This record gives sequence, C-alpha cells and structure tokens, in this order.
Amino acid sequence: MFEFFALVVAIVAFIFARKAFNQIDTLRARLDALEAAAPSVAATPVAPPPVRAYETPIVPLSADEVSTEAAEETETIPPASPPPIPDIPAPAPQAGPGFEERIGTRWVVWVGGLTLALGGFFLVRYSIEQGLLGPGVRVLLGGLFALALLAAGEWTRRKESLGAIEPLPIANIPAILTAAGTAVAFATVYAAYALYDFLVPATAFILLGMVALGTLAAALLHGPALAGLGIAAAFATPILVSSEKPDFWALYLYLAVVTAAAFGLARIRLWRWLAVTTIVLATLWTFPCLQCGPSMVGPHAFHVIAGFILAALLVVCGFMFGPPAEQGRIEPISSGALAAYLLGATMIVLSSFHADTAMIVFALLVAGTLFVAWRSDAATGATVVASAFVFIVFAEWAIRGNPDMLVLPGGPLPGIGPNATDGSVSLHLISAAIFAAGFGAAGFLAQGRSVSAIVPVVWSACAVFTPLALLIALYARIAHLDRSIPFAILAVILAASFGAATESLSKRDHRPGLPISIALFATGTLAAIALALTFALEKGWLTIALALMSLGTAWISMQRPIPFLRWLAAILAGIVTVRIAYEPLIVGGDVGATPIFNWLLWGYGIPALSFWGGSHLLRRRGDDTPLRMVEATAILFTVLLAFMEIRHAVNNGDVYGPPSLAEIGLQVCVALAMAIGLERLRIRSRSVVHNAGAKLLTVVAGLITVFGLLFLENPMIWSEDVGGVFFNLLLLGYAMPAVLALLLSYAVAGRRRAAYANTIAAFALMLALTYVTFEIRRLYHGPILSRGPTTGAEQYTYSVAWLAFGVVLLGAGILFNSQRARLASAIVIALTIAKVFVIDISTLSDVYRALSFICLGLVLLPIGWLYQRILFRRPAQPPGATAAVAAQPDA
Repeated sequence: MFEFFALVVAIVAFIFARKAFNQIDTLRARLDALEAAAPSVAATPVAPPPVRAYETPIVPLSADEVSTEAAEETETIPPASPPPIPDIPAPAPQAGPGFEERIGTRWVVWVGGLTLALGGFFLVRYSIEQGLLGPGVRVLLGGLFALALLAAGEWTRRKESLGAIEPLPIANIPAILTAAGTAVAFATVYAAYALYDFLVPATAFILLGMVALGTLAAALLHGPALAGLGIAAAFATPILVSSEKPDFWALYLYLAVVTAAAFGLARIRLWRWLAVTTIVLATLWTFPCLQCGPSMVGPHAFHVIAGFILAALLVVCGFMFGPPAEQGRIEPISSGALAAYLLGATMIVLSSFHADTAMIVFALLVAGTLFVAWRSDAATGATVVASAFVFIVFAEWAIRGNPDMLVLPGGPLPGIGPNATDGSVSLHLISAAIFAAGFGAAGFLAQGRSVSAIVPVVWSACAVFTPLALLIALYARIAHLDRSIPFAILAVILAASFGAATESLSKRDHRPGLPISIALFATGTLAAIALALTFALEKGWLTIALALMSLGTAWISMQRPIPFLRWLAAILAGIVTVRIAYEPLIVGGDVGATPIFNWLLWGYGIPALSFWGGSHLLRRRGDDTPLRMVEATAILFTVLLAFMEIRHAVNNGDVYGPPSLAEIGLQVCVALAMAIGLERLRIRSRSVVHNAGAKLLTVVAGLITVFGLLFLENPMIWSEDVGGVFFNLLLLGYAMPAVLALLLSYAVAGRRRAAYANTIAAFALMLALTYVTFEIRRLYHGPILSRGPTTGAEQYTYSVAWLAFGVVLLGAGILFNSQRARLASAIVIALTIAKVFVIDISTLSDVYRALSFICLGLVLLPIGWLYQRILFRRPAQPPGATAAVAAQPDA
C-alpha cells in the first residue's frame, strides 16, 4: 500500500512539474517578444549654448554699459529648451502566483525532495530489518544513491543556469536534489562508522568532514534552500538511523562536523537564522543523553566544548573569524551562542552529581566565556548567563549535599551519602575561589574599556553578584547556616575588596557607565558587610543586616543618584518583610523572657529605624514607588514591633498565647498613638503612604475595639479579673483609648472631612461612657464584672454617673468653647433620659425611681438655664423699642 501511494505521488509530482516547465517556457517566449517590439527612444542631442569670445582685454564698464551688455547677451543667446520626454507606459503590476502555480512549482518539488531523502533513509532501515543485503552492500548502495542525487542536482543547476538564487523565491529543484543527496551522504557515512564498524574514527572524521565541506560548497551555489534542508536532515540523521548500542563519541564527533559546516556557511553568507537554528539543535542534542549517568561525562563534555569553540570562532561578532561587530554593542546571537553551550555544561554538572570532570569542563567554559567577552563586546551578555549558572551549580551543590558527611578534604567517604560520585569539596572550593577572583577582577578591569555604558555595567554587576552568591552557597553547604567566624572573615575581606574598588573607581575620570559601576561596587561592599554580620552572629542578625543594607543603599543613592539603587533599597526592604513573615520571632524560640529588651526589640526595632532613615534619605531625591515601598515597610515594622512586644510582655514571653483584655487595650492605644503621629507627619511630608497609614491604623484600632474590647474580651460577658478599683484593666482598656481617640479627632479636625473627625469623636465618647459604666459595675460586683444581679442602687448610680458625665462634658464645652463637647454632652444626657424613662421606670423601686427622676429634673433645668443665659443669650432691647413693639396691633 505504501509503495502504491508513493508511486501515485511521484506520478502527480511529475505531471505538475512538467506543466510548470511548459508555463515557464511560454512566459519566456512572451517576454522576448515584448522586448523586441518595444520602441527605442533615442536621446535628442542638445547643442551647447554659444560661447561669446572676448578678443579685447577686459576693462571695467560703467552701469549703462553693463545694462546694455546684458541686454545684448539676452537677445543674442536664447534659452535652450529641454528635449521632449517620450511617454513610456508604466509596467502592469504582476499578479501573485495562483493556487495551481504554487502546487506545481513549489510544493510538489519540496515534497519530492523530502520524499527522496526519506526514501533513502527508510530503504536502509527496511534492508536492516529484513536482512536483505549485507552491511557492505547497504553502505555502497547508500553512497551511490547520494552520489546520484548530488549529480542530478548539479546537472539541473548547470542546465537551468541559476547563478544568483534569492532566498526561496520558487522551489529550487537543483538545491532540493542536492540537499537530499547531502543528507543521504551524511547518513551513509555515519552508518558505516557507528553501525557496522567499517570505518575507524579517523576515517569517519575525514569522510564526515568531506561531506560537510561539500554541503557548504553546494549551499554557496544553491542558496538557503539547501542550507536549511541539509542542516535539518543532518541533525535528524542520528534519529532516523539509530542503533541499539549508541556510541556517544561517534554521535558527538558527527555533530561537531555538522556544526562546523553550518557555522561556516552561516558566517560566509551571514545567515543569522542558520546560526540560531544550528545552536538550538546542537544544544537540544545534549539533553536526551544526560540520563546515561556520570560515566558518560567524557563525550558530553566533548560536545559542549567543541560547540563552544566553534561558536566562539565563527559566530561571535568581532572575535576571530566571526562577523564584524559594532563597538560597544551587545549582540544577542553572539551572547546567546556561548550561553547555550554554558547551559549544556551546567546540565552535565547537575546530572553527573558534580563529578570532577564535569566541574573542570564547566570551569573551562566559564573561563572561555570571560575571555571571549573580554575581547568582544558583542558577547558581554554571556557573562551574565555564566554568573547565573555558576550560582545555580553551587546552590544546587549546597542544597543537595549534607555537610556532616564531608569528613575528608577530598570528598565524602566511599559508600557514605546519597551519591558516591559527588565532586570533591576541595575542587569546589578551588573552583569557587577561581570564579570569584575571575569575575571580580574582570569586572573591575573592564571599567573604561568600552564606549558604551551597558558593557561596563554588566561586567561590574557580575563582579559583585558572583562572589557574594558563591560565598552564600559555600556557607550554606559547609557551615550549614550556623555561626561561622571563618566565613565572616571571608565576607570582611570581600567587603574590603569591593570598598577598594569603589574608592579607586571614584577617582577616575568620567567614562560611560562608570557612576553605575561605582554604585554597584559600593552596594557589594554593604552586602558583604551584612553577610559578615550574619556569619559571625546569630541567625536573627540576617534580618538586621539586610535592613541596615537597605539604609546604606539609600545613603549611596544620595551620593550616586542612580534609579537602580532606590529600587535596590526597596527590594531589600521587601526581602526583610518576607523574612519576618517566614519567622515572626526572628530567632525562633530564643527570643528571651525579658520584657521589651529581647530579640524582638533588635529584630524589629533596628529594621524599623533603618527603614525610617532610608525613607528620609530617599525623599530628598523625590517621591516615587521605591520610596513608598520603604515608607510602608517602616510603618509596618514599627507597628509589628509594638504589637509583638505587647504580646511578649502580656503573655510572659509566649507570643503565640491567647489574647487578653490588657493586650487588646494596649494594642488599641498603640494604634491610636501611631495614627496621631502619622497625622502630624503627613502634614510635613505630604506622603500618600503616611496618609494611608494613618487611616489604616485608625480603622485597625476601631476594628480591634469593636471585636476585641466590646465582644471577645468584654468583661461584662466573659469572666475576667479586671483588677483593683480605678487603677485596673478598665483604665487601660477603655479610658486611655478614649483619651487617645479624642486627641486623634482633634488632630484631624480641619484637615480631613468633618464626618471623619466626628466619627472618631463618637468612637471616643463610646469608649468613655463604657469605661464609666464598667467602673460603676466594678464598685458593685468586684473584679469579676459578669457575676451577680444588677440592683436598684446600681441602676440609679448608672443614671447619676451618666448624668454627671454629661454635665462635665457640657462644662468643658462651655469652658473651651467646643461645640463638639457640647454635642457629646447632649448625646450623653439624651441617653440618660432614655435610660430613666425606659429602664429606671420599670426596674427601680419607688424610692430609687423617684430619686432618679428628681435628680434628672434638677440637672436638666440648670442645663436649660445655661443654654439660655450663657450660650445663646439674646441682647437686651431698649425701652422704646419694647414699647413700640407692645403698641403694635395684632395681625
């Protein structure tokens, strides 16, 4: 069935191809006829204007003589008219190829060429599976078939005289035939070497090189059609012609020759797409073979080294034989080519469990990357990738390894640990030292070598990041994140190196990118100092060190106004926030039992001060997103410090204990006090963060009051000992919050909407009235307010106390001329009246009921007199006016 289908496709392809050739001949004949019939336009000769000869000597002329002379010249020499331009009809726009033309001239030819190549591959496979022919005959037939295709392609090329071929304008039959021939030739040589052992490695290398060079030469003649199909077929050959016992050395030797041919062709024709395709395909061939384990490090290493060298020689712009480069420009393909093979080396190291050979190969490729990037700015981007891969390799080694098993300098003992093939610790230490020194020295020496700013900045960023990342990875692997003085010393040495680089660069003349590089080295100095503190002190100092580093970065941004530094300060603040979210106690269970002066004070207080200082420095250069992030973090750490210290003090060191009335009362007081402070601060700073923080803290205080003081920890509902008389938890939980809420309402009065200030004032009034009520109940029921019934004397005392509280508010309103206090007095007195008429009249006995009403009346009358005589007193009218008013008749 397959043979019949192939025969039908071949017949249809032949018919369409024949038809296409006939159409081409017809079009050529018409074009020749049109060219012969086109009228030739002869250019009309234009006689030069007559030149007037002067035989007499030139003497100066008068004005009249000059005008007369000019008139004679105008009459003598008429202006020459331009020759007539013949009308040439514009060429008619050419119509695009139709559907039939596309099928007949392109698709059929492409499918035919691909079918020829696949037919050769499948014929070889079929002969192997059926045992029809011997290995020698198979190889011979494959070679003959390849030669036949190549000869056919060359014959058709010469016959059609295709000298200059554009990129795939039509389906190029000679190029496709030649591409199929080269693919079959590649497969034949590879099968003779890898499957049947007919060729020794040297012979196979020579033959594969000859085929690659032949493909290169043919692609130069036939154009990109041959290059694309030939390279695709070459990389697919190992898949189509496979063996049960793969030989990776033969595979990677073959891929090296193919890669060299492809890179050479891409370089000669400057085909970027071919270089990128070759890099991608060569890199993909690294991954399927990694599962074979550490024993196959050798051939894998050869593959990435050979590809890296070829890419450096032929692809990287401005280096060796690569294309010309623009000075100071980072070229993506140049950097990406080196980065792709660095990726392969990294995967080999990880899959081989950091075998020594893999580590050495990885180090060589990283060193080669630095060397190539040093010589050519186009490959500078690869240094960033190399730095990142160095960190990945050592971070994976630190995470996966167990430092307790590292008992010998040469590595773990045999049979101990999950992988006996792990690379030695000494090799990793030496490699880390070389990497740190290499990146650091190159990043420092690269300053001032380029006309572009991005190149030195990239070098300096790698010089700062790589040593710091390696130091952290080694510390995690060897010291297991515990206190380590040796690593602290290394961090101090690193900080001194970065500081010296900063000082040296600051004294140089201005060059592109130098200010940013100076800022990066200065930031590295602060980071190394922070790491030194972390390594030398307890784990909690990491939070403090990072916070201090944010402050230092903000200070550096004042000296070097670089936007990146402002963002770095904000990023460090975010990292500290994530750190305390992961471990709120900073140091685990070792917080300490001393109130206030414990690890919470240092772990939250020092970062809070650092962020406040950093925000103050950042605000000098403007209000932007990084500043707002640092300001928000400063407010957050201040609030958390207060709340965590309250929890620690109230619960005897247990910050995870249950809440209590004292704790909630203190939290409400702290939130209101901070809101007052932010309200004052926002007037000067005009910060949207301070504005939002003040509102948010006010809302938080209100929610804690409603759900905490009035419900969850309400002593009237739950049995909780409030303490002694007057000096008790009621004073802390209700009186002090009422005073602070009142102060907050006056702080926002006139600066925010009236409804906002009045709401806070009502909140203060509610807390104050609650405090008065609870204190009276404390007098009648003792420290447990929820016990015992409410007597008539207690109800009468409530009325008297509320009424007295209202009178006090009225007196304060009159004394300080405060309308808000008088309104509060009116509310309290109205509540008292409602209580007397609703509760007292039905629950009190005759005596207390009468006293309640009498007392209420005795208070209301003077209040009315005060309003009439003092607050709203009308001016006295004169006697005449009074008599006149009395004499008026009634209407």
